[in-house]
Amino acid sequence: MVVRKEKIIACKPLANYYLWIRFADGLEGEVDLNHLVGKGIFKAWHSIEFFNQVHIDPISDTVAWGEDIDLDPYVLREKIEAKKKS
Repeated sequence: MVVRKEKIIACKPLANYYLWIRFADGLEGEVDLNHLVGKGIFKAWHSIEFFNQVHIDPISDTVAWGEDIDLDPYVLREKIEAKKKS
């Protein structure tokens, strides 16, 4: 069986707009999303309660909020990998 590296299998919101993520291959880590808050569609995150409603979309296998916001799992993975290398 082939495991898609970019498939997110677990997530949870953390303080200050950080998000903890685990990928199907076991890679896990935190991503800082502060730079998105208040920009375009991410204005919805001004409500921390909304940000805390993060979930995994069963179709795209990535993190999502409501029906309109999701994030590219490849970019999230790159951020975690870069952080682990530094």
